[in-house]
Amino acid sequence: MSEFKNVTVVKKANVYSDGKVTSRTVLFADGSKKTLGIMLPGEYTFGTDTKELMEILAGELEVLLPGETAWKTVRGGESFEVPAHAKFSLNVASLADYCCSYG
Repeated sequence: MSEFKNVTVVKKANVYSDGKVTSRTVLFADGSKKTLGIMLPGEYTFGTDTKELMEILAGELEVLLPGETAWKTVRGGESFEVPAHAKFSLNVASLADYCCSYG
């Protein structure tokens, strides 16, 4: 899906890691939520409250998922899932455009 219709966008940005990671929240009529964002090159660690599906729309990064010992390369057009109540690490090689779905 390349666009979302009939949604509410929260104007206030979500800003992490001194502005190197930013996103906007998109709310859907069925109560679901996504964020659309950009990550600049760097190393990051995030925690989840709910299950997350991270779709990389453009760019390239490596992800270290919970319970894994090997980093996995993810490029534009690919995705990965993170379970609820977990931490994961990212090593972003080039500017990454992403969409994160929750729940």
